[in-house]
Amino acid sequence: MKTFTATPADIEKKWILIDAEGVVLGRLATIVAMRLRGKHKPTFTPHMDMGDNVIVINADKVQMTGKKREDKQYFWHTGYPGGIKSRTARQVLEGAHPERVVIKAVERMISRNRLGRQQMSNLRVYAGAAHPHEAQQPVVLDVKSLNPKNTRSA
Repeated sequence: MKTFTATPADIEKKWILIDAEGVVLGRLATIVAMRLRGKHKPTFTPHMDMGDNVIVINADKVQMTGKKREDKQYFWHTGYPGGIKSRTARQVLEGAHPERVVIKAVERMISRNRLGRQQMSNLRVYAGAAHPHEAQQPVVLDVKSLNPKNTRSA
């Protein structure tokens, strides 16, 4: 028996729609990262972009456990001496781009190389319930029903 290695002709990408309302951020990010990498497929090949196209809606309604909304910090540096800046998760979620919390959580679970950047380009995150990808006929993946721990009330 030879080991199966996928070729670009073998890759079949689907469109997945995930509603993030009431779902715990870390659990959502692990499921999305697994779908982006393609690890849910029996033909998974580590060096190929096997993953599906993932659409996440209602990213502004994602939940966090404990005191992460107030305590979790997102840092960046301006490039100038002493230019480290930060925002809490609450500030980001209440700001102009709340979808960045989900993007950053998934991005940190994907490898940091050319393949990871290619896989991240298959992720689309929207703060509200509307998205412009109806023509792709995405299949709805109900993350809430996969595990009772995936959800949390506000």
